[in-house]
Amino acid sequence: MKKTKQQKTNAIRLLDKAGIPYQLHEYPWSEDHLDASAVVEGVKVPGEWIFKTIVTVGDKTGAIVACIPGASEINLKALAKVSGNKRVELLKLTELEKTTGYIRGGCSPLGMKKLFPTYLSKHAEKMDKIVISAGKRGLQVELDPLDLQQLTSAAFAEIEA
Repeated sequence: MKKTKQQKTNAIRLLDKAGIPYQLHEYPWSEDHLDASAVVEGVKVPGEWIFKTIVTVGDKTGAIVACIPGASEINLKALAKVSGNKRVELLKLTELEKTTGYIRGGCSPLGMKKLFPTYLSKHAEKMDKIVISAGKRGLQVELDPLDLQQLTSAAFAEIEA
């Protein structure tokens, strides 16, 4: 039986180029279930390892990327404060691909069109591994959060509600 070659995303290319170890997790996805709970069901890792990527817009800085635990909600006031903005709002879904190069359900903090200010939940700082989108629906990447922090120049912060 012929093994199919894994399609490389920008996120995976970036990890390869940096020589950072990672593990890919593929899972079936559906347009109706693109949230973190669907990832938990499809990827066989502890649920607390799953982190979601949320793109926001600050009134002073423009686009801001946040990675928080999948079961958490973003605290926009806390994100505004830590990012030097007075106000932060969610990026309009219609602007996501144009801004990041990624689509909903496949948005990774790695390999976006530009390196935006990035904030990782303080919870990730204490973990050995986290799982984030690998840049396409149905594909997640497991890696050391310190490697993610280094590649994205992210700051660890209390940014969830």
